[in-house]
Amino acid sequence: MPHAAVPTVDAASVPATGALLDVREQDEWEAGHVDGALHIPMGQLLARIDELPEEKLYVLCRVGGRSAQVVQYLVAQGRDAVNVDGGMYAWEAAGRPMVGGGGREAFVL
Repeated sequence: MPHAAVPTVDAASVPATGALLDVREQDEWEAGHVDGALHIPMGQLLARIDELPEEKLYVLCRVGGRSAQVVQYLVAQGRDAVNVDGGMYAWEAAGRPMVGGGGREAFVL
């Protein structure tokens, strides 16, 4: 059975006030992330699903694979979620702001 198309958005088109969900692992998050994003590693999502805001979610990972799986799951649960195409690499390439952990310069791991 084919999977339904995963809704996606270009990194440059994510609204500045959009609710971001970062599903990368802790070391990736600490290297560089979007200030204000909610960080829930993909493997913890089911246990922490109640932490998600009710608004539309823009889901990020490093390149878009894990976030696509999360979006597919959330959409199947009736949630409004979209995958950020290209993940954090595309976010960085679009010149969108990032912060590093511990005051270090941000980079995508």
